[in-house]
Amino acid sequence: MKILAVGGSGGMGRFAVNAAQHFDHVESIVIADLNEASAQNFAAQLNNKVSAIGLDVNDVKALRKAMANADLVMNTCGPFYRYGLKILETAIETKCHYLDICDDWEPTVEMLKLNQQAKDADVCAIVGLGASPGISNMLALLAMQELESTSSVYTGWDLSGATPEGESSQAGVNAAMLHGIEQMTGKVRIFRNGAIELTKPLAPVSVHYPGLTSFKGYIFGHPEAVTFPHNYPQLKESINLAHGGGIDSWLLKAILGSVNWGLVSRTRAAALLTWFESSRADESKKRSIDSPPAMYGIAMGTKGADAAIAGAAWVGEAVESDGDSTLSMGEATGIPLACGAKLLLEGRINGVGVFSPEAGHINPREFLTEVFAQFEKIGKLSSSAFEENIRISLSR
Repeated sequence: MKILAVGGSGGMGRFAVNAAQHFDHVESIVIADLNEASAQNFAAQLNNKVSAIGLDVNDVKALRKAMANADLVMNTCGPFYRYGLKILETAIETKCHYLDICDDWEPTVEMLKLNQQAKDADVCAIVGLGASPGISNMLALLAMQELESTSSVYTGWDLSGATPEGESSQAGVNAAMLHGIEQMTGKVRIFRNGAIELTKPLAPVSVHYPGLTSFKGYIFGHPEAVTFPHNYPQLKESINLAHGGGIDSWLLKAILGSVNWGLVSRTRAAALLTWFESSRADESKKRSIDSPPAMYGIAMGTKGADAAIAGAAWVGEAVESDGDSTLSMGEATGIPLACGAKLLLEGRINGVGVFSPEAGHINPREFLTEVFAQFEKIGKLSSSAFEENIRISLSR
């Protein structure tokens, strides 16, 4: 199978490409990036399956031509609120299977509306298969599977891991930081009291994770909040949360407030956010036994006749230790995308259409086990065993 990696030499894409080059079912990978020199330089560091081209995704004719020779598109070109829908539409038009790491809720809503077009084209398209969304969706799905009925779902993660990648093809403002500004300003979409709700981001929510002291999470605009009720209409509540990383600091609030008040542009604020993230990059990541998980999913509902809460948390050395063994944001996001490609190419993801990770087409244990195996290969884990990396808890 032939892969077109759009944005494949960027801060996230390079980790997806680096992993995918070793997969048996991958015949070739073409890295397509606006920065052709960076793409060529990165491709030269990889095996002979990998080549590179320059590509401006705003040029739909060139984008269509690049996809004409591909079987699968891996899209890491952000920010997704600008480019995601256009690239997916072109993939469907050219009948290419499609995977991305879309982490903006606005384009996710529009992309899911292309479900019938993808079915008609016999295309499998999975949106949001990175860390969050991606791994976070699988954790919440695992939690839901512990209950007999679920009324509320929370996904959450520690913002302190969201530091910019040091190596990327991008010049200027980092796309991940633009995403952060977009999803922490204005209003974001959640699902509460059985209805869609637009609310101010960073509002505190009390999180009662099984076995831990209650802690505060802060509403962060993300696709998980909209995709779970899309797939599970019985839900009454779906919210994505973040904690840690100075999310409640006065400095971050000042940066975001300056955007909401119209004092600075989102681009300028993204540059300030990059500085803010870098200035706290050395903060300790050590956790106590009662610390909020690095990433988690919570399902609230019933088990038997009792009200119950189930939690699935990503734990272990890759996300909880200091030093070289801790995963970077690029690794934690790009490698799950590559694993999705591997499962798809091996026939372990069934169905056509446009769907999110928790829709039921991907076995969460199988997917996460593959992800951990790839983390082990790059030296981030000493064991890829599911039980060593995922902790499932239940309280009634």
